[in-house]
Amino acid sequence: MIAIVNYGVGNLFSLKSSFSAIGQKVIITSDPEDLKDADRIILPGVGAFGDAAEKLFSSGLSKPLISEARNGKPILGICLGMQLLFSKGYEFGEYDGLNLIPGDVRAISGVIPKNLKIPQMGWNSLKFTNPSEIYSRSKKGSYVYFVHSYAAFCPSEYITATTNYGADLTASVQNGNIYGVQYHPEKSGNVGLDILRSFCEIEVK
Repeated sequence: MIAIVNYGVGNLFSLKSSFSAIGQKVIITSDPEDLKDADRIILPGVGAFGDAAEKLFSSGLSKPLISEARNGKPILGICLGMQLLFSKGYEFGEYDGLNLIPGDVRAISGVIPKNLKIPQMGWNSLKFTNPSEIYSRSKKGSYVYFVHSYAAFCPSEYITATTNYGADLTASVQNGNIYGVQYHPEKSGNVGLDILRSFCEIEVK
């Protein structure tokens, strides 16, 4: 069973539909017991880092989420959910994240050329940088769908793919059993479904 964390922020039902489309049993939940019982956990998120972090920490779900991560359960953060996996975020202030991956989340303005629009919105290709099980079905240069104004900055050993938007930006990360994708696999057609399939096949240790 896959548990999608419901803490008041996220594209929950399209994610649930995507997992159902690939034959996975999935629930949307705000019950910590469901996180313990699940085989895998999805942390979604849309909006601003600070607001989402406050809702996640106040929901009572952050501690069981961190506990399951430390127990080795596969966890996938999507978009803002990926950003919350990091130590800190600097969107309209400084906020703590879950600290499951070393690094922080900062604006892409000042990193990308001034002539490019923010947010980065639309399809862009992936450049794989380190091996990751979530790309077991993916081909070099696969296109996925992005919507973001902030990006993760972390040591290269954790970056599994980048995307070029005038500069190389972090597209996905991994720290052991913790995975994160900046793009939306649930909006990325068959490529995105294959990434979700591969996540579902990761061996639970």
